[in-house]
Amino acid sequence: MTLKEKITNLVSKFDKDGLIKNYAVVLPYFKKYWFRTLLALGLAIPIGSLDAVIALSLKPYMDIVMVDKTVQSPWYIPLLIVAFTSIQGFLNYMSTYMNAWVGGKVTNDLKETLYQKLMHKDATFFDTKTSGDIMRWFNNDANTACSSLLNNLKTGISRIFSSISLVAVLLYNSWQLAIIAIIVLICAVIPLTKMRALIKSITDKSESAGGKIITAYNEAFAGNKVITAYNLYDYQNVSFKKDLNNVFGLSMKITQKTGWLSPMMHIMVSVGIAAVIGLGSYMIVKGTITSGNFVSFITALIMLYTPIKLLGNNAKNMQTALLALERVVKQLESVPKIQDKQNAQILSGLNNGIEFKDVCFEYKKNKPVLKKVSFNVRKGETFALVGNSGGGKSTIVNLIPRFYDVKSGNILIDGTDVRDLTLTSLRDNISVVFQDNFLFSGTIRENIMLGNLKATDAELKEAIKDSYLEDFINSLEKGLDTYIGERGVLLSGGQKQRIGIARAFLKNAPILILDEATSALDNEAEKIVQQAIENLMKDRTVFVIAHRLTTVQNADRIAVIKDGQLVELGNHSELINIPDGVYKHLYDSQFTKAEAVV
Repeated sequence: MTLKEKITNLVSKFDKDGLIKNYAVVLPYFKKYWFRTLLALGLAIPIGSLDAVIALSLKPYMDIVMVDKTVQSPWYIPLLIVAFTSIQGFLNYMSTYMNAWVGGKVTNDLKETLYQKLMHKDATFFDTKTSGDIMRWFNNDANTACSSLLNNLKTGISRIFSSISLVAVLLYNSWQLAIIAIIVLICAVIPLTKMRALIKSITDKSESAGGKIITAYNEAFAGNKVITAYNLYDYQNVSFKKDLNNVFGLSMKITQKTGWLSPMMHIMVSVGIAAVIGLGSYMIVKGTITSGNFVSFITALIMLYTPIKLLGNNAKNMQTALLALERVVKQLESVPKIQDKQNAQILSGLNNGIEFKDVCFEYKKNKPVLKKVSFNVRKGETFALVGNSGGGKSTIVNLIPRFYDVKSGNILIDGTDVRDLTLTSLRDNISVVFQDNFLFSGTIRENIMLGNLKATDAELKEAIKDSYLEDFINSLEKGLDTYIGERGVLLSGGQKQRIGIARAFLKNAPILILDEATSALDNEAEKIVQQAIENLMKDRTVFVIAHRLTTVQNADRIAVIKDGQLVELGNHSELINIPDGVYKHLYDSQFTKAEAVV
């Protein structure tokens, strides 16, 4: 066993909750700001140590002025108290400022890393998580973890040196009374060691419930038209109220488990003070200590005990901060399920074709979605996928850019498994136009340029022309620089699709996936978008998923997918002439419906 492994095992024995490990993961983020970090934490040493000055100065002051009533009173003591307190206050301000600066910088760095982690999460992660979970884990927890880390370290250092200096004052004045004070202090702190176990599960549930509140707000924003159209105000209010009551109930459970700490500590502290007063009075009468010793001792004792009494009230906040740190570390240490293999190859274009070989896939264990699907698509071919809803068509095209990985079988591009290619090069060679293209908050220009951030003005103009966007953009006062709102809410469905197509034009990838790109459009919008799509399909290898079979009649080949299996394969003429064929049944069914509408 190596020295590193021995140290790791030793630490794990004493760090069952993983606190040391969690802090060790986050601390490197402070390395870039090490000087300011050390300054912020170093200032806590004199801040804590200066607590003893007031208590220590009271002994000579009490003995000389209050007891002996001598004329030669130490007039400088009040001035020293003011001077030292002013110094302590200034140092405290400097430490707080440095803490805020370093904490803010580290939080930004941490959020940047977490955002990169989020971007590389696989599709399965986003399928199973809510927007509330994302906000909590990748944003809110970073704020809580960083601020708590520095504040806890600063407070801890300050309290340690404050306690050392105050205990020194206690021992200086009376070692007998100091023993009583220290025993009471230890007894008061012991319950805090059980705090994490007491409220961890409830705090986890409370944080999760808080995430549902964030999700509710996001859904109220994104789904406002559905809420309005279906008069769902009362329904949403009831659901939101239920979530709020759940958060409240969990909060009260935490209070029940922690609320007794502060009163208990007050009682224990009062017992300690009472014992000291009782024994101290006896020692003054016997002449063992002076009145100055006693007053100095009591002052130091109260200053030592006061922070301890407040720890019970801060227990929940401390636990919340530690759990936030734990979740941040979990995300920092997470490894994407879909990532490059060692020595992965770079894909540079498509030379021959794409082959599916006995591909099986499932989203949930033992619930197959694709069952041994095999076919090949030649370079430059238009390959359509049709079939019943939920049959696995979208899953097939989602496996090509590795949004998901196959359970078994192979997807080969020019004979190389997609899992042996770098993700960047694989996805650089694929353009996707979805049924509902996501548009980012910003301008039309910014959204189109996402296809190729290095595209020239001439290339941008050509993409706009081929996507039939010229007339629409020219009709706008600000043209390409028109702000489209979050998720493109100010645009029609057809306009959004054409922007998505223009984005694909700029990318100019050899492989094109059209995932029901026109299914959500009306006839007029579909006609324009279809013309843009036909321009986009030229000289590319195309996968088309279409609900309307009339849009895929001209495809080179059509694959009919039913319940996760490839049941028919051929061109339109071949498939339509298969008696009792699945494609013929689908086509006749749609044609009959179309006649009925006419």
